[in-house]
Amino acid sequence: MTQPHLTATLLAQDPAGTPAKPTLMLGPSLGTAAKALWGPAVPHLAGHFRLIAWDLPGHGASAPSAAAFSMAELAGAVAALAKELGAGEAPAYYAGVSIGGAVALQLGHDHPGLFSGLAVICSAAKIGTPDAWAERAELVAAAGTPTQVVGSAQRWFAPGFIEKHPVITTELLHTLQDADRFSYAHACAALAGFDLRDGLDAITDPVLAIAGAHDAVCPPADAEALAAGVARGRAAVVPSAAHLAPAEAPEETSRLLLDFFGADLLETAND
Repeated sequence: MTQPHLTATLLAQDPAGTPAKPTLMLGPSLGTAAKALWGPAVPHLAGHFRLIAWDLPGHGASAPSAAAFSMAELAGAVAALAKELGAGEAPAYYAGVSIGGAVALQLGHDHPGLFSGLAVICSAAKIGTPDAWAERAELVAAAGTPTQVVGSAQRWFAPGFIEKHPVITTELLHTLQDADRFSYAHACAALAGFDLRDGLDAITDPVLAIAGAHDAVCPPADAEALAAGVARGRAAVVPSAAHLAPAEAPEETSRLLLDFFGADLLETAND
């Protein structure tokens, strides 16, 4: 295994001549490009943060992975990217969805203090089973990511969302269909080996665990377990969301992030 190479995308920056805002690094869900996933939330967050998204290998802006990687190696790659962008030297926060949320936990465990706060969205300390991930990795490596479109559409979105928001859902499902099949399989293998349930008490960074009320993959009970397991945790539920809360309920998800990361951030847009 080896640490993958990741590419960051700037979604919102400080206007020239204005005070620097803290950085919020945004992580993706498996099969999505971070820009498509977080795009609906950008208008609600851009006034408070410099927004930087990273993509999984073979997804969005990131090149395919040449070899398998573990969740610790993926988190190490995110940490290295964050340090390149100034995290640790200036205030920085992190929010990730599903596998991106698992990375948040791994960052808190392996790189404490790098971020001032972590948001774990629609995720858990253990997601699914190793056998299920191995089966999915084998299928996708052989037949490609289009095999996952129908199932992902069913898991990702709350009832009625696809019909009400066809542009958002189409863009997200296209990013899944366009993802590199071997990189997707490598991410499945990383999830198969991921289990931080016994390591949550070592995470001392502030953690916000957000769940979608309709999420069958990582239900609200998982968020509650995370919040209870870490040293400084809080749980919240987005009633209208399933597994992709920033795209499904961008305003509510953004408000939860702003409230957790600090009331002072609510004032930065007017500075």
